[in-house]
Amino acid sequence: MLTEDLVRQRLQTVSYPGFRRDIVSFGVVRAVQVNAPDQGVTVLLALTTSDPAVPQKVKDDVHAALETLPGVGPINVRIDITAPPAQGPGALGQQQGIPGVRHVIAIASGKGGVGKSTVAANLAVALARAGSAVGLCDCDMYGPSAALMFGTRDPLTATEDNQIIPIEAHGIKLVSMGSQLGDDAPAIMRGPMVTRLTQQFLRQTSWGELDFLILDLPPGTGDIQLTIVQTLALAGAIIVTTPQEVALIDARKAATMFAKTNVPVLGIIENMAYFECPDTGKRYDIFGSGGGQREATRLRVKLLGQIPIDIPTREAGDRGVPVVAANPEGAVAREFAFIARELQGALDLG
Repeated sequence: MLTEDLVRQRLQTVSYPGFRRDIVSFGVVRAVQVNAPDQGVTVLLALTTSDPAVPQKVKDDVHAALETLPGVGPINVRIDITAPPAQGPGALGQQQGIPGVRHVIAIASGKGGVGKSTVAANLAVALARAGSAVGLCDCDMYGPSAALMFGTRDPLTATEDNQIIPIEAHGIKLVSMGSQLGDDAPAIMRGPMVTRLTQQFLRQTSWGELDFLILDLPPGTGDIQLTIVQTLALAGAIIVTTPQEVALIDARKAATMFAKTNVPVLGIIENMAYFECPDTGKRYDIFGSGGGQREATRLRVKLLGQIPIDIPTREAGDRGVPVVAANPEGAVAREFAFIARELQGALDLG
């Protein structure tokens, strides 16, 4: 007996064009109906694209996936196509810049728990201390942490024409969902709402003139990442990882996503690379060593830096002061300063 669950399981084998992720997890499948008594199947899909090849490819792949189901009857695939607005979700290849922003840099990891937000926050401050005008958009709607790391509890406000006014802290223009939520308040949103909110943060914020807009992406390769790479002209992406293989596996997935969408990977930052005991000066490779360099070599990109793990970094982040601002002469701040200069040089902003 054919069921909706069986159909959805088979649809999970259909990848969104250009990605390894399936159309079910991307939110493309809006409805599935199994029609009695002939076991026919109706699938409703929703796409936002101006590329005619995308819906045709998806339709063909859905037919190919479902026609092998035992006993399946006629297959009807209906696709609702919305043309991308000028500054809304678009097709791959239709990316636009943000007025006044010279370079948009995505900070990604593919995996949670590697310190990506700490890297994004401190890199932003290091760039500002090196003379660049910098903004930071916290794109992790479900787990925003930038507001805490920058020590701000002020809610976001807007101008009369509904432009979001970013919060300014430690020389950075900041927008984060964390400014709108209490410490114990979850962001309960489905994919389409998250996509709209991401676009609002990026497109409806009064960023002014910036040399860099740093995007702190959530883990993985989901709706938010897809929205950004489809619609936003990125100068490049920086992959954050820790040295051990379990983190590198997901870092590779993030790098592959950017490669498939023609976003250059500017380099890798190896976070928590080692611990130097403050009492003895002895170095401990807690998560192994050399993983970041091996992955950079494999991707043919730079290893931009190796950030040690230390207590001051954790303490500074918890009290709302990025360690680059709290301890600018420390080892962590010096490494971020080096990375900032490398990035400025690579993008002719030195």
